[in-house]
Amino acid sequence: MAGKISQKDIEEVRARTNMVDVVGEYVQLKSAGSGEFKGRCPFHDEKSPSFTVSATKGFYHCFGCKVGGNLFDFVAAIESIGFPEVVERLASRLGMTLTYETGGAGNAEHNARARVLEANKAAADFYRAQFSTPDAAPGRELLASRGFDDAACEPFGIGWAPKGWSALTNHLKTLGFTDDEQVLAGLATKGDRGLFDKFRGRVIWPIRDATNAVVGFGARKIFEDDNGPKYLNTSETPVYHKSRVLYGIDLAKREISKQQQVVVVEGYTDVMACHLAGVTTAVATCGTAFGDEHIRQLNRILSDDPANPAAVIFNFDPDEAGQKAAMRAFNDASKFNAQTFMAIGPDGLDPSDLRTQRGDAAVVEMIANKKPLLEFAIGRSMSKFDLASREGQVGAARAAAVLLAQIQDSVMRSVYEKFVADSTSLDRSDIAALVADASKTQRKTAVAALRTSDPTEPVGADTEQDVELNLNDPVTNAERWLLIALTQVPQACDMVSFARIGKTHFSSPWYKDIARAVYQVRSSVGDQDLMQNVLERLEPKLHAAFRDVAMAQIPASDEEGREKFAVGVLNRALEKTIEYEKNTLRQDRRQADALGETEKIDEIDRQIAALDAEGHSLRKSR
Repeated sequence: MAGKISQKDIEEVRARTNMVDVVGEYVQLKSAGSGEFKGRCPFHDEKSPSFTVSATKGFYHCFGCKVGGNLFDFVAAIESIGFPEVVERLASRLGMTLTYETGGAGNAEHNARARVLEANKAAADFYRAQFSTPDAAPGRELLASRGFDDAACEPFGIGWAPKGWSALTNHLKTLGFTDDEQVLAGLATKGDRGLFDKFRGRVIWPIRDATNAVVGFGARKIFEDDNGPKYLNTSETPVYHKSRVLYGIDLAKREISKQQQVVVVEGYTDVMACHLAGVTTAVATCGTAFGDEHIRQLNRILSDDPANPAAVIFNFDPDEAGQKAAMRAFNDASKFNAQTFMAIGPDGLDPSDLRTQRGDAAVVEMIANKKPLLEFAIGRSMSKFDLASREGQVGAARAAAVLLAQIQDSVMRSVYEKFVADSTSLDRSDIAALVADASKTQRKTAVAALRTSDPTEPVGADTEQDVELNLNDPVTNAERWLLIALTQVPQACDMVSFARIGKTHFSSPWYKDIARAVYQVRSSVGDQDLMQNVLERLEPKLHAAFRDVAMAQIPASDEEGREKFAVGVLNRALEKTIEYEKNTLRQDRRQADALGETEKIDEIDRQIAALDAEGHSLRKSR
């Protein structure tokens, strides 16, 4: 695709898109009043929400990690894509056709990503069409044996890759996709004899991201003469990164947010079985272990409301690999903003087999009978010992104590100490002692790790911004609130007063530059689109500081209260300005008095009197 998107279209996309709706697809947001919403930051791990989105200002800002920007910045950051693709995605949401200016080559990286997504969409449509052909009968039969008829396969877009060598590649060529584009998308491979399909003679699952874009495919082996693995996934591409992908997230996202529950299973058919049985919050990883990127993706959707705690429910096979996966999940449990559980199928059946053998209700019951992941982990740690012997009981208690020592909640730890004591027939006090010893060992290990860290990096070292803007300093903090009032409630301060205040405040160079930019924008173009216009005038290093000011929460419940607060802040600043101006006039008066300039003295006295009257009026208006 040549050229760049017209500026007119970019502005129309910006104007027509509700930023809160877009961000809300990735982050659980709650109204904070005055058109602002809060949630947990999707760009760093946090327990308390410090991420703010303003529908009226068109900005997001995290008061924790300081990231922020406008609508386009958010989508670019969260999806790791370039600006042109951001605009195209948002335009697609609106059903809007973009126009492109001629004469430009466009962004190569963006074009490559866009072409991969287009190729994936075309491939998904091709595979889906092939699913109903006679050649796909073996694939349909396999799925039917697992309880998935055509109607069940349709919502998931299940397809079929023909057994021949070049069915897809030839089709994509007719649509204008080059050999290199097909290889880049992971749909084809180049060999000595030319280009050939990567997936052949397999059932195909399209893998979609949270925005419903097809980013890759999973393919299940059908024929015995297929020498490849049982499941073959798309290799890493510009849009497919297996450490980030969750199969089923496109279908489950809204229900996860609504129910505040996510079920993590192991395979594509397990996800299908859960959704068809009514467990519509199921997702699965794609050929990789459940990791930090997956956790961060789910944390964006899950709420931290203590009155309605979210639940993450894992379901793994009972074999050794599944048990190891469960223990990895336990080790990562603290990274979730949710309670974690383990659901184990009767007789070790996975959701797909359970649904086939015992029906939908059995799948729902399995999830309902979940157990805390901690309980599962403790039970597994003790299962390695012979609890019929004294030695085995002590060994099991020691193994469990290592896990109990990680529990921060003292009440919860006490409950599990009793659980271990009952399981091992040991005295409760002995279990408590073992837990205390394990806690000491863990603390010593942590201290040793700290001592071996970089000695030149002090703990809690200030960032450059913290050094420039120390909000623990009363003067700097007062200047921040003054800027908040000037920026967020501009109608509370006329330009003459703004100019006077600007001359006598803002000792911080950063705040001085921001105040100057706000004044210049208001003077030249007015208050409309103030935030965006100010950002365009500021150096990039000042953007985070400005967003902190622009997105700060004014302590008021409505617009009248916000304006009243701003007027109070501005009046106090103006009072200080008046005192500064009076002191300056007094100095001038002393000089005039020394020179015997009576007329000048009289004029200065009148100006001082006028300032006194102004100050009195401000104090009276409080």
